Amino acid sequence: MKVIIVEDEVLAQQELSWLINAHSQMEIVATFDDGLDVLKYLQHHEVDAIFLDINIPSLDGVLLAQNISKFAKRPFIVFITAWKEHAVEAFELEAFDYILKPYQESRIIGMLQKLESAFQQQSNPAAGGAAPRESATINLIKDERIIVTDINDIYYAEAHENMTFVYTRRESYVMPMNITEFCSRLPESHFFRCHRSYCVNISKIREIEPWFNNTYILRLRDLDFEVPVSRSKVKAFRQLMHL
Repeated sequence: MKVIIVEDEVLAQQELSWLINAHSQMEIVATFDDGLDVLKYLQHHEVDAIFLDINIPSLDGVLLAQNISKFAKRPFIVFITAWKEHAVEAFELEAFDYILKPYQESRIIGMLQKLESAFQQQSNPAAGGAAPRESATINLIKDERIIVTDINDIYYAEAHENMTFVYTRRESYVMPMNITEFCSRLPESHFFRCHRSYCVNISKIREIEPWFNNTYILRLRDLDFEVPVSRSKVKAFRQLMHL
């Protein structure tokens, strides 16, 4: 896995390089301290991931990422910055992760492991020439940080006007998008849009209780919360659950 580091602080670049070399199999093929130099390099070289500071000369990290997002083959982007207020922009650019300085070694190690896993998944399509496997993770936002979250950790999502609240067993997240857009990022094999305001992880359903007007109430494992199935979704739900 070939990666580059874009960081204009020498000590920060050296520390990150050491952590990558010590805790991953990634190959650092180049380092940069200027955004325009990165664009020139990428015109002639392909890389698999970019560790990107935001406050860099010539072309800041967000603008650089916007340019890279238009590439036919897009590398993973990990923002590493002292500026937490750009997390939502990073999410909209589908950045893989967003890590704040000063580095926490355990946080970097966890990110490297997830990044290598995501790269292997992307590089090894299912046997028989089928499409690549569905993503095993999704990026969620918490306190202006991007949290790379295992798909199976999500229990349900709930619409709140143009925002979507997402719930795991212990955490809640507020996503800056409507529930239709959020659900489109989830694998259909795992999640069901059971109501205009709710999307549920099928594997988390503990109990299905008949409700008014031939609808259902869903009780989930581990959580004290009931998710409704609307009348318009009952037929599809019955087929899905073999009821």
